Amino acid sequence: MENTNISVGLDIGTTKIVALVGNKNEFNKVEILGVGKSKSLGVHRGVVNNITQTIQSIRQAVDDAKLNSGYDITDVVVGIAGQHIRSIQHSDYITREYPEKVINEDDIQLLIQQVYKLVMLPGEEIIHVLPQEYKVDGQGEIMEPVGMHGGRLEANFHVVVGQVSSIKNIGRCIKSAGLNMANITLEPLASSEAVLSFEEKEAGVALIDIGGGTTDLAIFKDGIIRHTAVIPFGGNVITEDIKEGCSIIEKQAELLKIKFGSAWPGENRDTEIVSIPGLRGRDPKEISLKTLSKIINARVVEIIEQVYLEIKNYGHNEQKKKLIAGIVLTGGGSQLKHLKQLVEYITGMDTRVGYPSEHLAGDTQESVSSPLFATSVGLLMSALEGGKIDVGVIESEEKQEHKKDNELDTEVTIKRKSILDRFGEKLKEFLDNA
Repeated sequence: MENTNISVGLDIGTTKIVALVGNKNEFNKVEILGVGKSKSLGVHRGVVNNITQTIQSIRQAVDDAKLNSGYDITDVVVGIAGQHIRSIQHSDYITREYPEKVINEDDIQLLIQQVYKLVMLPGEEIIHVLPQEYKVDGQGEIMEPVGMHGGRLEANFHVVVGQVSSIKNIGRCIKSAGLNMANITLEPLASSEAVLSFEEKEAGVALIDIGGGTTDLAIFKDGIIRHTAVIPFGGNVITEDIKEGCSIIEKQAELLKIKFGSAWPGENRDTEIVSIPGLRGRDPKEISLKTLSKIINARVVEIIEQVYLEIKNYGHNEQKKKLIAGIVLTGGGSQLKHLKQLVEYITGMDTRVGYPSEHLAGDTQESVSSPLFATSVGLLMSALEGGKIDVGVIESEEKQEHKKDNELDTEVTIKRKSILDRFGEKLKEFLDNA
């Protein structure tokens, strides 16, 4: 076993499962050492609905990553999303017994623990409580109250809620695949780490991650996460619509969407036609690209309008909550032609497509630099920030026999706990008590 600063991010999506092995180079950029990818067979809209198939898909992706990287993977940082995740805004306060004493970390923890006692719907539990701004004796807009004097400590919170059974099912899949969960993080937060800049988070930005089964939204303002939402539609629904509308099989529908699909129907002429091979010797089927883009446009407009409703619910129209940096699109669905223009047309907000390439080393293969891998790269970055993970170099049995007596424990880098670390710990508590 070698002491190497290698980390692994595992993205369990609706259409694909990706395992990324990497470390940081001398320029503090993420170096991808191995990529493992498999078709996701047991996940529907971000929720595990077949544990056996999900375990097999995880094993396949991890085995591929092992072969590509030459490292034996034991610990992974996993992303969680799905239609069961929702968020609420909540304000709470505590009255301090000794106001003449300075506010310390214990006071903040007491306030946070009070929020955890909120009553949720049956089967739901609070996964994490993210403090946003504090008030001390009525004085607002305080980011760090530690060290101040006051009798009443108040705060606004972003509360993330989820179905405990869904979270525990992911934990069971990881364990059964022979892996250890080093940490777990919200996928919209992971994607934001990979594609958003600090300046965008400060100015106000909405990250829209269009995956296969769901579309995740994360809104940042003043560097703080303000709102998260999961829309239960993604790229798979568009493929399904093409399949039904053109009377073709799913594989052909997916290829049509990727190669010829456009979110803007006006781009295609009526004369533009693509021919699809017939099944088992049947005649080829001719499909108009204008018809194809109309089908795609109808579903994409529905998804964008639902996301825009969430942005408006956050309060984007208010001057103080305005998202100056606009919208950043990422995920596999963001690669659809003319989607950027359609989003700008519907929302009236500046839009760009987010690539994780900014954080990756220069020699990274092009496929990993695409928006398709934004969440995976974000999870790997989260893993690297969390310190060193137990990873061994794959060696021949003979070499391993010689090294058995000299194995070293992996060095652990101790860091001050970030919000993501605390979030992961809370989720791990749920899983450990399963």
